[in-house]
Amino acid sequence: MISIREAGRLDITFLPAIEAAADSLLTEIGGLPLPLSLPPGASRAELSASLKLLVTGKPCVGFARLEEVDSGAHLEQLAVLPQHSGQGIGRALVEASKAWARDRGYPMMSLSTFADVPFNAPFYATCGFEPVRELSPGLAGIRRHETEVGLDRIGRRVVMRAVL
Repeated sequence: MISIREAGRLDITFLPAIEAAADSLLTEIGGLPLPLSLPPGASRAELSASLKLLVTGKPCVGFARLEEVDSGAHLEQLAVLPQHSGQGIGRALVEASKAWARDRGYPMMSLSTFADVPFNAPFYATCGFEPVRELSPGLAGIRRHETEVGLDRIGRRVVMRAVL
């Protein structure tokens, strides 16, 4: 069984390296190499300011970063060390995130991800997320920011939502 817990101060020191390692798996989209490098991940200060950080492992091998957007929970980041991928850790973190949000009365959870990467949008679809057709103001703001930092030049993005 995979144990998920709230991140402590020491855990936060590992999270930027976990995110960078997880990002290293993204080398192509749709069979083509990435046209640009991914933007840098969150800093320790940004991570510390998150609404909620859930982690697994001691030391950490994966984490979920949650924020609030338009009165809903938002999965800002999910990352698992590559050597621990394929073991259900990402799914366990998503399910724990959804449970945490549901317990706090959030009606839904959103996220924004690459549409054509198997361990992105197709994975989240298996976790109950569906594409969002019309963006709320907060989600539109997230998409604007993603465009500004160059994510749209790397690959097609999709906003998804799961009803809790």
